[in-house]
Amino acid sequence: MTIANPIQRIFEDYGQSIWMDNLSRDLIQSGQLKELITSRNISGITSNPAIFEKAIAGNAIYDADIAAGIKAGKSITEIYEALVFEDIRAACDVFESVYESTGGKDGYVSIEVPPTIAEDTEATIREALRYAAAIDRPNVMIKIPGTAAGLPAVTAVIAAGISVNVTLLFSVQSYIETAWAYIAGLEQRLATGEPIDKIASVASFFLSRIDSNIDDRLDAKIAATADPAQQAKLKGLKGKVAIANAKIAYQRYKEIFGGNRWGAIAPQGATIQRLLWASTSTKNPEYSDVMYVDELVGPDTVNTLPPNTIEACADHCNPANRIESDLEAAQAQLASLADPDVAIDLDTVMAELLKEGIDKFVKPFESLMASLEAKVQHLAPVA
Repeated sequence: MTIANPIQRIFEDYGQSIWMDNLSRDLIQSGQLKELITSRNISGITSNPAIFEKAIAGNAIYDADIAAGIKAGKSITEIYEALVFEDIRAACDVFESVYESTGGKDGYVSIEVPPTIAEDTEATIREALRYAAAIDRPNVMIKIPGTAAGLPAVTAVIAAGISVNVTLLFSVQSYIETAWAYIAGLEQRLATGEPIDKIASVASFFLSRIDSNIDDRLDAKIAATADPAQQAKLKGLKGKVAIANAKIAYQRYKEIFGGNRWGAIAPQGATIQRLLWASTSTKNPEYSDVMYVDELVGPDTVNTLPPNTIEACADHCNPANRIESDLEAAQAQLASLADPDVAIDLDTVMAELLKEGIDKFVKPFESLMASLEAKVQHLAPVA
């Protein structure tokens, strides 16, 4: 009898899906992506501008299509979209069997609207609809940032019948607003007499970036005091806040999707919006490299892992249903941030992380477009 690897056990025993946070044409064409579905039980994939910058910049595998775009007189943006849309379609086709076998629960491939429009609701709606139509696959998810401008777009795009991955969520409140934005979209769609049974959504709740930010603040406070008791208290919070924050978000998820408003539309075929743990590669070498996997296993959730974390998890994850363990400790850890001798304002941290998160997508997007423009100039004479 074959012993299930930890990732398989996470899915089969605890009801959490593992998606991969990585995509490139090499991965698809080599057959490696298909093999990961079999060997590592990967059941979906996410992408973002930073991933596509790494995939496309300096990679000759895209040159023929870039040259074809030049011959066709396409703009840099049109060439970019042609490259990316082809990869997304191909990945969707690879995951089609997963999508079908799970009844549309898994098998999704996420693509983000341009991060430069994160604060423009109408532009986000327009681009999300255009991206979905151009890719034309039932298992594509359009990623929309969970900003104040993004959430009305989430409602509108869901109402249009398109699956959405709401990204860059840091605070519990932003998650709550995201869940209601999804439900409002389904309600609007039902009001027009349209079906809702083929629509899915995930709420991408970020982890390691929270700990990195707060740990830096804690380290500064540790260095600034000579009081051993205070130092111990501050050290005790390091690497704890992101997981505590996620556990509280999961409790709000249970309340919302166990409530009357959801109960009114669930019989119409509505699919719950799952929490998706993102930013799960451990940044601090002192922490376990699978900390953000082991500590947040739980039913009806998704964890999206970069390749290195997938391999680490397949090797030594220790699955157990921990998403609702130590809830009192999680609440106490978050509350203690407001103590006078800690004095870290979590709302300020979350707002800072959201702004940084958008910048971390805008910069690689702009860098990729600049790289493409340079490549176009290089290839133009022979195109």
